[in-house]
Amino acid sequence: MNSLFPEDKIQFDLPNATVEYYANFFEMNEADELFRQLKNEIPWQQDSITVFGKTHPQPRLTSLFGNEGKPYSYSNIVMQPNLWNPLLMEIKNRVEEVCQENFTTVLLNYYRDGKDSMGWHADDEKELGINPIIASATFGAERMFHLKHNSMAEQKLKINLQHGSLLLMKGETQHFWKHQIPKTSKPIGERINLTFRILK
Repeated sequence: MNSLFPEDKIQFDLPNATVEYYANFFEMNEADELFRQLKNEIPWQQDSITVFGKTHPQPRLTSLFGNEGKPYSYSNIVMQPNLWNPLLMEIKNRVEEVCQENFTTVLLNYYRDGKDSMGWHADDEKELGINPIIASATFGAERMFHLKHNSMAEQKLKINLQHGSLLLMKGETQHFWKHQIPKTSKPIGERINLTFRILK
C-alpha cells in the first residue's frame, strides 16, 4: 500500500521552480520487491554517448518504455520504446494518482555502483513541450541529487534520494535549473531510477 499522506510531501522554496519530494512514497517491503523485479525483468542496455568529440559508454544502463512507439532523444541518443509491461504500469498508475497526469513514457536508469552517474543537464527536449513535469521514482541505494540555477550561482540544492521515494519537478524548473547524479568514491550499492515523462 502507498503510505503517502499530505504531511509526507516536502516542497522546496526555490525561485523559478516547483520541486516536491515524497521520501516514503513506496513502503520499504514493496520498494524492495519492485527493485528486484525491475533489475531482473527490464531489458537494460548501455548506449554510447559523444561528449566534446569523444565517444564512450554511457556511465549507467538504460531502458525506455512508452506509448505508440514514440522514440525519445537526448544527448544525441535516440531510444526506441518497449511497450508498457504490467510492472511498470503498476508503478505508473501509482505515480499518476499523485501527479494527476497521464504519462506517456518512462526512462529507466540503472546505476550499478558509485562510478555510474548522470552529468549536469535539464530535461528540456522539445518532445517534452513547455514546462514539462518529470516524476522520478528511486529504488535501491540512496544517491545525492544536485540542482543548480542557471543564472543565480547561490541557488543550489542537494536532495538525498531514498529507496522508495518520489521526486517531482514541474513548472518552470527545466528552463531555469539543471540537475545531476554525481559519481561517488564511497562504496555504494545498486540504484534504479524511473523518470516518467509526457511526450508531446
